[in-house]
Amino acid sequence: MRRDITSWYSHNLNMEMPLVAYGHAGYPLLMFPTAAADYLEYERFHLVDAIKDYIEAGLIRAYSINSVNKYSLLNRESHPGWKVEMLARYDNYIMDEVMPLIRNECGPDARPLTTGASLGAFLAANTYFKHSDAFRGTIAMSGSYDIYNYLDKGYYDDNVYFNNPDMYLRHLNDDYHLPRLRKADSIVIVTGQGNYEAPDRSRDLSGILHSKGIPHRLELWGHDVAHDWPWWRKMLPYYLGEFLR
Repeated sequence: MRRDITSWYSHNLNMEMPLVAYGHAGYPLLMFPTAAADYLEYERFHLVDAIKDYIEAGLIRAYSINSVNKYSLLNRESHPGWKVEMLARYDNYIMDEVMPLIRNECGPDARPLTTGASLGAFLAANTYFKHSDAFRGTIAMSGSYDIYNYLDKGYYDDNVYFNNPDMYLRHLNDDYHLPRLRKADSIVIVTGQGNYEAPDRSRDLSGILHSKGIPHRLELWGHDVAHDWPWWRKMLPYYLGEFLR
């Protein structure tokens, strides 16, 4: 399996940001790490191995990037305004720096799927819902989609609103994003119902999407399905396989 690592100094984030690409051809998949992990996490925990057949067959080219969670949502010392400022800068990093690289390698019209588990599911879903013109859809696994779970609930600014799917999707009523989302064919919100899972958070997101007429799949796996890698290694190839049929 082809594996290419590249890195550059991000002008949006003012730090070095590496990424890894797996594969030689195929539909682009943009992967967001969990918690405070890095761009090689999905390799270390064998999630890349779980989709290896699709990659080696030239059906998927997977890009795994760093997050800024340890400076943002997971930084207990930071002011909430700085946390969401970092989320806004991270969004700019994805659109201004990562997407041009993907389109250079996969074609100028490439619209990747996004995916991630746990906090990575939030990043994947947020990126897709904010930029549905640039991405095809999302496979969000075991996520939480209200950033007030990570912030002082008394704090609010535009960056909170525009990086909180629980907020901006509820109020979405425009002539561009909403009609596009209503034509979506690749939104999967999947969670287990076992140890350390929070299925109500996926149900809440699904309820908002349903209220807006946005087609999606809410997939609730069993009460034995925990918030853990063995299950994410089953979920991702399963849904990728459905999209690739």
